Amino acid sequence: MSNAKKILIVDDEPHILRSLGFVLERAGYDVLQARSGTEALELIRQEHPVLVFLDIMMPELDGYEVCRTIKSSDDLASTYVIMLTAKGQQHDREEGLEAGADEYMTKPFSPSRAVERVHALLQEPD
Repeated sequence: MSNAKKILIVDDEPHILRSLGFVLERAGYDVLQARSGTEALELIRQEHPVLVFLDIMMPELDGYEVCRTIKSSDDLASTYVIMLTAKGQQHDREEGLEAGADEYMTKPFSPSRAVERVHALLQEPD
């Protein structure tokens, strides 16, 4: 069994899952992937990742609803949530933070910068 910290990437775009997943795995993380809000919540409850990259516009449940569910659950509320979305307007950012997101990143993004952010958040060396 791996001691690597689990990170969940939730996005319905295969390119995002591949690119971000690749750099996170190279950085030593155990990467999980979900393509919908419903699948994400199931994985979060089963696997308890330390951090979730969460898209907003997805099938079934959107990222706002997934984030609210995570942050309102006693056993999941400590999960760090980074919204990663193409929705870059100020009101989108405010809604994401109001839903409980710890951070808000917009696409396009740099996968290597995302990994740097994860290292900083999890207080690990680059």
